[in-house]
Amino acid sequence: QVQLVESGGGLVQPGGSLRLSCKASGFTFSSYAMSWYRQAPGKQHQLVAAITSGGEATSYADSVKGRFTISRANAENTAYLQMNNLKPEDTAVYRCNAARQGVFLKIGDFASWGPGTQVTVSS
Repeated sequence: QVQLVESGGGLVQPGGSLRLSCKASGFTFSSYAMSWYRQAPGKQHQLVAAITSGGEATSYADSVKGRFTISRANAENTAYLQMNNLKPEDTAVYRCNAARQGVFLKIGDFASWGPGTQVTVSS
């Protein structure tokens, strides 16, 4: 059974840091590009960061460049999102996804991808 389970969210003050994890199982993790998405209340979900299957290349939304870092540990079947200098506008539910040759493992409505992990940035 294919699973992607997010963890690591929480409540943090502005300027703080969090590290999100996405634990994968049920598929060949090292063959899939990984990505993180988020959805803030009342807004459409957006792509935050992505990384190639081998970790050679990464990409980021303009709003998080220089603050967030996506990485992966293929031996641990886990992808990470290190988030530094967090801002209130980073408050959202974060979910990960995997893709190979343009085919995503999680499809359909963003909310249906699973519980995700809640990040709340507030003083």
